Amino acid sequence: MGTTRLETVPEPKYRHLKTVLSEALDSEFTVGEILPNERDLAARFGVARATLRQALEQLELEGRLQRRRGVGTTVAPPRVGVDVNPARHSWPGAPGDAWQAEDCQETVPPAAVARTLGTDTGRPVYAVQRVRMTHGQAVATETLYVPAASVPGMSGIETEAGAARGRAVLRELNRLELGGQERAVELGSARAEDARRLDRLPGAPVLVVTTRYLAAGGTAAVALSTYRADTCRLTFGDSAGVPLLAG
Repeated sequence: MGTTRLETVPEPKYRHLKTVLSEALDSEFTVGEILPNERDLAARFGVARATLRQALEQLELEGRLQRRRGVGTTVAPPRVGVDVNPARHSWPGAPGDAWQAEDCQETVPPAAVARTLGTDTGRPVYAVQRVRMTHGQAVATETLYVPAASVPGMSGIETEAGAARGRAVLRELNRLELGGQERAVELGSARAEDARRLDRLPGAPVLVVTTRYLAAGGTAAVALSTYRADTCRLTFGDSAGVPLLAG
């Protein structure tokens, strides 16, 4: 990067600096590339490091940059569209699903999930752990809760806990006729385990999507998906390129 100094501008200096930095990201850097340190960047643009930090924070909120522990500030990949259109129906694990099964255990679900599933309090269900990757980075994690009644075929399948068992649960779930989906989206803070899997700090902003899968007049499964708010945007139907929520 060459040396560029900001001239006096009528708007706050950090906003103008953000624009200049954004143009530099487009012309001089590639996805995943590490930016120079703050001291070098501040010297290049002739600004105080406090002003530089403000501009970098704004670019991170907009999804242009990522701050990774032990790595530094890198250029972020394009945001992943989170389709919240209830008209699009498919089971987890169906062809074209972008998620990967990582693990599967039988565990007691949270009380709210048990009520939604209609299962007895304290009764274990299958909990399939999944991850969604883009450009080699995890952008979302998910726990899919499936009661045994939804996948009766699992009783005759002998697999140890792990990704293989998770895939088996998904295959059995796809045997059901999907009656519909209901989704709710809210902003949240990353829990310690989700933060570890997403390479974020605990408490980082995330999008939490709760999906209820319906079949045979009841709830067949419930998914709790946690998306990185800095790399994901909500989309609706065919307007996949239109962000409904900016980070």
